[in-house]
Amino acid sequence: MSKARGFIQEFQEFAVKGNMIDLAVGVIIGAAFGKIIDSLVRDIIMPLVNFILGGQVDFASKFLLLRTPEGYAGPQTYDALTKAGAVVLSWGNFVTVAINFILLAFVVFMLVKGVNAMRNRLQPPVVEVAAPAATPEDVALLREIRDLLKRSV
Repeated sequence: MSKARGFIQEFQEFAVKGNMIDLAVGVIIGAAFGKIIDSLVRDIIMPLVNFILGGQVDFASKFLLLRTPEGYAGPQTYDALTKAGAVVLSWGNFVTVAINFILLAFVVFMLVKGVNAMRNRLQPPVVEVAAPAATPEDVALLREIRDLLKRSV
């Protein structure tokens, strides 16, 4: 019975005292921050990229049709084909997600770089004091001889 009580007490300490709470707060803030970054990429950066490139940078509608269901005569769009059961290699969606990931990673990198620069400006500079150099062995021996001579006189 005491092992079970010890296990339960240990779990309570783990869940309440720190690690679990810190992890939960980190996940919640991370999810909210992820939404902000996703919006920044989708709503601000991608429109600028589309404007600069003069078109829509979205490959989501690009695909390679591998096999059409027998007797299918409907539209050749991705949605219609997948609903009909066609085998479709959706390479365009992968490219779009990869581009969004690269942009997202770049934005996060720039934010972390900015926060670190601000943090470095706010913290006082660390001054390292050099440790005194070790006394050479011959000097230490000469001092010891000097001290012995002083005591004997």
